[in-house]
Amino acid sequence: MTTPIKLDIMSDPICPWCYIGKTHLDKALADHPEHPFQIEWHPFQLNPEMPAEGMDRRAYLEGKFGGKEGAVRAYAPVVEHAEAAGLTIDFEGMQRTPNTLDAHRLIHWAGIENRQTAAVEALFQAYFVEARDIGDHDVLADIADGIGMDAAVVRKLLQSDADAADIRARDAHSREMGVTSVPTFIVAGQHAVPGAQPPELWAKVIQELTMDGPGAAHA
Repeated sequence: MTTPIKLDIMSDPICPWCYIGKTHLDKALADHPEHPFQIEWHPFQLNPEMPAEGMDRRAYLEGKFGGKEGAVRAYAPVVEHAEAAGLTIDFEGMQRTPNTLDAHRLIHWAGIENRQTAAVEALFQAYFVEARDIGDHDVLADIADGIGMDAAVVRKLLQSDADAADIRARDAHSREMGVTSVPTFIVAGQHAVPGAQPPELWAKVIQELTMDGPGAAHA
């Protein structure tokens, strides 16, 4: 038996590279069911200053990238890599860029019920594929219901400040550690793997860990 190894993932549900990175990781994990990873997702807001109600996505992107042409240029590699990963992202349908604090709270609560990765996947699906506003409490409650959580409890929690300060503190802690972009993967609490790495890289990491990691069998 290979000793479990922690894989901490800093991510944001509106980050397309995080969606692509998770897809690549999932493929490697499916191809190597003997992998040692115990995965935990951590909050990192791309836009911590985003208004609570979010904002028009086109206005946000054009402001961030210096106009329409800049936004198109910035997103060209995203489209290319998403297609290569087999993902269909409805960029045209996405109307708003949400504040993701509440989405991160949902991921946190899902983690308490051992449904964290399911919540992350459902949020990516809702935002990138279904073009839903994942800053909206009704949408988040519906996502919670879809992964087996109590939607009424989640809605009540969302209407409070429950765990909001904790999410902000964890986000700030990641930045203090030197994380500046997501996705960022931390292997065994010490090795940082930044960006949406291809499945081949994860396959190599898994192979090295299962051969050389603590508890691995040696000939």
